Amino acid sequence: MGRLARRIAAMSVLLATSAAAVLVSAMTPALAQATIATSAPHAFLLDADSGTVLLNVNGDELMPPASMAKIMTVEVVANALKEGKLSLSDEFVVTENAWRKGGATSGGSTMFADLNSMISIDNLLHGIMIQSGNDACIVVAEGMAGTEEVFAQMMTNRARELGLKKSVFRNSTGLPDPDQKVTARELAMLARHLIQTYPDIYSFYSQTEFEWNGITQKNRNPLLALNIGADGVKTGYTAESGYGLVGSAVQDGRRLIVVVNGLPTSRERATEAQKLLLWGFRAFEELSLFGPGERVGEVPVYGGLQSTVALRSDDTIKMLIGKGVKRNMKARIVYQGPLMAPVAQGDRVGALRIYNNDEIISEAPLFAAESVDVGPLHKRALDAIWELSLGWLQ
Repeated sequence: MGRLARRIAAMSVLLATSAAAVLVSAMTPALAQATIATSAPHAFLLDADSGTVLLNVNGDELMPPASMAKIMTVEVVANALKEGKLSLSDEFVVTENAWRKGGATSGGSTMFADLNSMISIDNLLHGIMIQSGNDACIVVAEGMAGTEEVFAQMMTNRARELGLKKSVFRNSTGLPDPDQKVTARELAMLARHLIQTYPDIYSFYSQTEFEWNGITQKNRNPLLALNIGADGVKTGYTAESGYGLVGSAVQDGRRLIVVVNGLPTSRERATEAQKLLLWGFRAFEELSLFGPGERVGEVPVYGGLQSTVALRSDDTIKMLIGKGVKRNMKARIVYQGPLMAPVAQGDRVGALRIYNNDEIISEAPLFAAESVDVGPLHKRALDAIWELSLGWLQ
């Protein structure tokens, strides 16, 4: 807590919430995020390493994802590969439904898969991630779930498992459906998860072209050709959604993820995404708050030999701050209470959340730095009475 206080300045007192928030520190004012204008109706910029939100323009409003929904299609496949339920050499058949809805005759983006042919998961992923093939998406959906509708429910269920609370998927392609909606924030979170969890699969996004059935198609991501360190992720367009893009780039070891959507032209989509990424790299600097294993704070434990348990982070806790500007920030340890003994060393107990005004801009998991065994009967009884009295007071 001393390091955070020294680096971010003195903070005002915060009241505990129903989720049992514990004060770490607060400051008024402190360093702030820089600002930039964008023509994108939806825009979100995220530092992939620290999770710091650098820009949020309507990032929590639901919007149609178009082909950016295919990032979730890829995640479902990648997760099945990781769990050993699939292998890259497994093959799925191109059904008539997939061929008609997503093939060359459909008029949309396609891998040009032949009817009744067998295609490996490896090639289908390339067809989805490089060529944005609707046929490849439907082939995967039917091969894994029997129907695209069932696969879409798998996508939504998987989104909830990953902490994406708002996004709803109705198909594997992103083709228009009035009930299919996502947020820019959750697309950024999904891209971050994909990058960190499946680096080998994610690398497919950086390939500039892919040939299938004798037809070579270029990667649709305009950022790859701009020499800004971009290596993904996915474009999207429908008349309803406008032009959108989830992009990611790395400069000097720092990775940023940008989401824009609702733009009127593909050129403006590329221009805005590039502008926001370059601004993010230029306008922010990194602040380390706690090192790996360093004590961050403590929270109460009920019914234990000790009345508190110290918390630590497994990794360096850091965030990005705007250069030379002011900000109203707060930092809190949040956890679901009451925390009952026993607590084992290494148990995930809560998180350190950093707020700008009332918006969470960064969050890091916290773990028990020590074990707390169950205390004697009289100690548990006293703690129970104390907890009950707190409930009456509230």
